Amino acid sequence: MSTTTHDDLILLQEVARLGGACAMGWFSDPGEVREKSPNHPVTQADLETDKLLQDVLRAARPDYGWLSEESIDDGSRLTARRTFVVDPIDGTRAFIAGKPHFTICLAVVEAGRPTSAVVYNPALEEMYSAQIGQGAVCNDKPMSVSARTELRGSRMLAHDGLFSHKGWAAPWPELRTGTRNSMAYRIALVGAGKWDATLTLRPKSDWDLAAADLIASEAGALITDPAGQPFRYDLQKCTKDGVICAGPIIHALILERVVNSIESRRHP
Repeated sequence: MSTTTHDDLILLQEVARLGGACAMGWFSDPGEVREKSPNHPVTQADLETDKLLQDVLRAARPDYGWLSEESIDDGSRLTARRTFVVDPIDGTRAFIAGKPHFTICLAVVEAGRPTSAVVYNPALEEMYSAQIGQGAVCNDKPMSVSARTELRGSRMLAHDGLFSHKGWAAPWPELRTGTRNSMAYRIALVGAGKWDATLTLRPKSDWDLAAADLIASEAGALITDPAGQPFRYDLQKCTKDGVICAGPIIHALILERVVNSIESRRHP
């Protein structure tokens, strides 16, 4: 019997809970922390959780490719029909600091797009999940993006200082801002309507985005790069230039500001 996207979703939910339990076992003491690259810490918890996820998922679907932040890219993702795209702990800095804003991110990608996905916050017991064409849920309750239609007063998840940067072509209106270390969690919170939008112009990787992309999209959000292009997750390069995620109207307003600012820097 062929595997369906629903079968995959059930598997991802079950394995996300196993990964969450593994991560929570280290939450009070994440073990050795080292810098795998500048400003990118990794803990023993990341590595142990990654091993668990890989062992269970690849045993369940041996013909699927594999891409994870904490594993060597073996190239299987470029030839397999379906691929697991995984971040064992997205938001490692929050995890190290004892903040409950980290997530286990699991997606199945086919033809460059996620078809089943889970973003699980084990500290807060929030399970965001989606299946292509079937909507998105948090803890089995349907979720929907905010219906907000103006930027002024919007609740925006973004790093401090982004909107006051002098590189913008025009000043931003007053916003209510906050942040979370996990990019996937930010996107999921937008999909759930708890925040109106999230924006980053910093590079992000496939494992940060694939699972949350489907969840937000199925909740009615638009999620693109800073040029307004949707993401693909079957490219040789795994990094993206940034993220805009919001309901369609707010997304268009943010995109206009981003594009105008990029153009003004090119043609001062």
